[in-house]
Amino acid sequence: MDSTPTAPHPGHPDMPRWNLGELPEAPVFAWRNWLAMLGPGIFLGSQFIGGGEWLLGPLITAKFGGGLLWLALMSILGQLVYNIEISRYTLYSGEPIFSGKFRTLPGPLFWVCVYLVIDFGSLFPYLAANAATPLVALFKGTIPDPDRDAWLLRLTSIAILLGAMIPLLFGGKVYNAIRVLMGFKLVYVMGFLLLVAVLFSTRSTWVEIASGFFKFGNVPIKSSEDLNGNGRLDPGEDWDGDGHLDALEVDENKNGKLDPQEDLDGDGMRDGDRLDNIFLALWEGRFPQIEPSMIALLCGLIAISGGGGTGNTLISNFTRDQGWGMGKHVGAIPSMIGGHHLELSHVGTVFEVTPQVLPRWRRWYWHVCRDQMFLWLPASLFGVALPCMLSIQFLPRGFDLQDPWLCSVMTANAISENVGPAFGNLFWYMTIFCGFVVLGLTVAPAADGFVRRWVDTFWTSSRWLRSLHPRNIRYVYFSMLTLYMVVGVILLCVGKPTTLLLIAGVLLNYALGISCWHTLAVNVFLLPRPLRPGWFLRTALFLAGLFFVLVATLSTLVTFSS
Repeated sequence: MDSTPTAPHPGHPDMPRWNLGELPEAPVFAWRNWLAMLGPGIFLGSQFIGGGEWLLGPLITAKFGGGLLWLALMSILGQLVYNIEISRYTLYSGEPIFSGKFRTLPGPLFWVCVYLVIDFGSLFPYLAANAATPLVALFKGTIPDPDRDAWLLRLTSIAILLGAMIPLLFGGKVYNAIRVLMGFKLVYVMGFLLLVAVLFSTRSTWVEIASGFFKFGNVPIKSSEDLNGNGRLDPGEDWDGDGHLDALEVDENKNGKLDPQEDLDGDGMRDGDRLDNIFLALWEGRFPQIEPSMIALLCGLIAISGGGGTGNTLISNFTRDQGWGMGKHVGAIPSMIGGHHLELSHVGTVFEVTPQVLPRWRRWYWHVCRDQMFLWLPASLFGVALPCMLSIQFLPRGFDLQDPWLCSVMTANAISENVGPAFGNLFWYMTIFCGFVVLGLTVAPAADGFVRRWVDTFWTSSRWLRSLHPRNIRYVYFSMLTLYMVVGVILLCVGKPTTLLLIAGVLLNYALGISCWHTLAVNVFLLPRPLRPGWFLRTALFLAGLFFVLVATLSTLVTFSS
């Protein structure tokens, strides 16, 4: 009787049986080798400082202060649990989480249809569309006019999108090119924002941002400043700090612009936006009237804070490419130029679960947890806080502009004025360039993320692709990347940047919520019992999915009812 162990074959029979291998030893953390500990967390944390943090975050905090940052924290904490759990699957199988999802019933064809719909938001090139504005501004010395410079902006955004292919051609592993780009972005963006924070921000600004992450239940409302109706400006009623008792100014024309007849006090801002707390209001026997016009922006901030959507699945792909856990036996996607010795296995490799191997497994699991909790989590929080610090510090409370880039240029102008005539112009350009680095350098990783998760999945699930030599993965990857670029160019020609950003936000929340629940099913039904998550993590992952789906549903209802 043959006692040779056989690799398991759980899930749908159309997916191939895993290979069987040995789990390698996990690295031991020590300060002398801390650079070797840097994994996907720090690089994806810097990658995810994108449209939400740079555009939507400052736009919201300029208007409402830091009191709504708790929504970003909720999003990031939910993604933290998700990131760790998708890495759990990759550590065991060497496959990215998408391949695991396609192993579940009712089979890969069904899940292809589902994820093509909910992942469509990731196809929107909103980062390239918005990155065109700062790049044109750097050459013109001023923010371009959206109407007069419309085609210049479109052509620039197309050039940025197509230029994103170039770094992915080199580096041996595509992952190596992403690490270089994100390393530069991390150093410049964090360095510049920290410099501005140290030189020009006040203690009260940092207190407001830090406390804003914990003001759970705050929501935007419309109200005059005279909360008690006595006709006087009492302590605590001066929301915008202008020393006046502001009345409620309504957008009567419904055009989103502040018309002269609606500006009752002539301060150039529409007064009446402020915050209320749901829990406090219910305690007092009332229900706050949440401002519907802000819900789409808030949902967009939730969707893109941290990673958002299916973009977080890159954590599992890069965990494999880093060679962590069983990823060491699987390989990685090579670039077109260089890396000819690299190849990617069609099938994951798992290990036999024995009492002797479980301590090694636990060391790998905590290695991933350390990467996420001490690298990805702080990078994501700082990525939200630092751009918002600029708007809180340099823009008046209640500041309202419909164009996110007008908010950014007003911030750049304010920084320039604070610096003074000697270096003010330099800091203006540095601020605008920071906006381009935040958005422009994220285009390549965003394109890679979308293409990678689908190529990885079809590489395992498609019978025809499984017949190709593992070294040919590069041709499949770059063929699909070319198709992605073609679709992106078409979308840039027909869509507006802000519209692309808000539509993507709604779809990304649906995608992340459903993906949380699906990951829970993968880890509970496909992994051996000793490797499955405990009840605390199961509950946390379920609640995270519920949070993102409810946010997406609310945004959809508001959008279609308006």
